[in-house]
Order: sequence, then structure tokens, then C-alpha cells
Amino acid sequence: MNILALNWQDRSNPLAGGAEVHLEALLRRIVKRGHSVTLYCSGYDSALSEEIIQGVKIIRRGNRYNFNLVTPFILPKIVREGNFDVMIEDINKIPFYTPMFLNIPTLVVVPHLFSTTVFKEINFALGLYIYLFEKPLVSVYRGFKFNVISESTAEDIKRRGIPDEDVSVIHCGIDNDIYNFDPNVAKFEHPTVLYLGRIKKYKSIDHILIAFKRLLSTVSDARLKIIGDGDYLPELINLAETLKISDRVEFPGYVDRAAKVDMLRRSHVAVYPSLKEGWGLTNIEANACGTAVIAANSPGLRDSVSDNETGYLYEYGNIDELTARLEKILTDDNERARLEKGGLEWVKKFNWDDAADRFLKILELVAN
Repeated sequence: MNILALNWQDRSNPLAGGAEVHLEALLRRIVKRGHSVTLYCSGYDSALSEEIIQGVKIIRRGNRYNFNLVTPFILPKIVREGNFDVMIEDINKIPFYTPMFLNIPTLVVVPHLFSTTVFKEINFALGLYIYLFEKPLVSVYRGFKFNVISESTAEDIKRRGIPDEDVSVIHCGIDNDIYNFDPNVAKFEHPTVLYLGRIKKYKSIDHILIAFKRLLSTVSDARLKIIGDGDYLPELINLAETLKISDRVEFPGYVDRAAKVDMLRRSHVAVYPSLKEGWGLTNIEANACGTAVIAANSPGLRDSVSDNETGYLYEYGNIDELTARLEKILTDDNERARLEKGGLEWVKKFNWDDAADRFLKILELVAN
């Protein structure tokens, strides 16, 4: 097949996250199976307008702020000239509503929808714009097939009015060659809590800082590492100073993949406190590296953690519960070892090659 994919940005974008990792992990494997794939997305500073990365042809137009506005004028020409069999529309911000200006068999991929979560992240005016822009989704895409990455997102889509038979779930995989357990790598000398991901307000990383402050009363030698970059980083640094824990907290910013894997292996627990996610790939990556996890019992995250087997879920926003979970893992070596073992078994369920095979079958059905 000749496949066109539409996403807000590609994996090389400095602001790329789990949605880009998910889509391109599938696209690159589809190329290896003999299909042709073109990805149309926004550009960024220093980006080429067109290039080929691991077999996927990437076309970049516009930028992060105007991509949805220029797409209705640019994408139809790409479709006309490309002779594509099927299109993947990845909705990981606001929908593009391509059925209003394109006529091509389309699979709609949804990591997660913002809904009211958007008001946690940005100002009310812009949040209202995004919130209202999601509203026509069901009416515009009625009759299309949807593929999502978690049961939580599937339920969200169905509650909005998409029929059950039009929604499929394919979990993310994991690159086992990269994220794996190495028994020769020891944990950090001090009990270490890790957050790894984009630094955004809605991810509620401030909850970790507040819980960590309380944790120090019982685990006085604990350390906290917050790895990643984003526009909420200055607020977190200021909060650490206000809480008088700056000497125990590190903010290294963005790190390369080798450093990321090393942090995942050596930390005693990884924490993901977000209000809402599509999945929670970092939880799986941490488990694969032999580290227990703690995550908020929120949409998406609850699907990537097997509670009390690979780590713990806690009520979103409940700082006391989060603190207690941290204390349990950091003070009970037997319990931590049990969760680490459970995590290594859990990750065997998630494989990108299997995910790509299932995804390709759905694409073939949509194309025909």
C-alpha cells in the first residue's frame, strides 16, 4: 500500500512526545514490510522541508502554531499528487477534520483527547478554543474507524458517541533492545525517585515535589531527579526552592537516550502523576529496565500499570497517598524487589512488531 500519515509533528521535533514515538514506531515497521509511507507534519527551526528518516518520507509545512490552519490548503494537493491508498490521521492535539476537505479512506488514531484537561495546561481563552474545537469530532468522523492506545481512551471515544464496533485498541510496544534490565547496573547510592518526560503543567509534576518534601521526614537521604524539558520547568525549580529541597532535587533537562536508560535502571522508583495520558509509555520503559513505578490512577496511566504487581496506582492529587507509596518502595527492599520482578514479566506483553502487524491489518481493512 501507499500510505499517508498526518500528525501535528514528527519524532525529530524537539517538542515531540509519546504520540510521535507511537506513530513512527508503527510507520517504520510498516515500511520494513514493503509498504510506502509518507508523513505530513509541521516544521520547526532548522528542520528540512522534506527528508527521509528510516524509510519514511517526511513532508513538513507550516509550524507548531499555524499547522492546522495551513493544512486544509496544502494537504489536498499532497493527496492528489501522491496516489495514496489510505491515510492515518493522528489526533493528538486538536482534530484536523480532514473529512471536510478530503475524500480518502482514513483511519483515525487517537492517543488521547484533551477535553477539560486542557484548562489545567493553558489559559482559559486558548483552552476554550481547543475544548470547543474537539466538540464536532463525533459528527465529522461518524462512520470512520478509530484506533486508540488504551482502554481508557477507547471508553472516552465511545462515551462521546463513536460506536463500539468502530473502535479498536492496540497498546504501545517497547524497544527491548534499548529498554532492558542489566543486573550489572546497581541502583543509585541514595534512594532515588525519578520523573522522566515532558515538563508540562497538566502532568502535575509539582505533586512529586510536595510529596518528596514530606518523604524526607522518614527517608532523609532520598534524592529526586526530574528529567526532561518544557515550559513548566521554571515553576518547578521555583517550587523546589520554596520547599527548601533544592539540594535534594536535580533538574538535568533533556538527556539523550543512553542517559535516559541509565537513569531508569539506577533509580529506585519512577513516578508519573499526570491528570490524563493516552498511555504511559515511561511506566513500561521503567519496568523493562527493572524499576518499579508509581502512577496516578488517571485515564491512560491506569492501563500501563498493573497495580500492586508492577508498581502502585494512587488517587490523582492525593499527596498523602503518593507519599506513602514512595515511602513503602524506598524502605521495603523485599517489596521493591517483588514489584521489579512483576514489572519485568508485565513488559513481555508489549511488542512493537506485534502492534505493527495488528495496525497494518486494520489499515488494510480501511483501505479496502
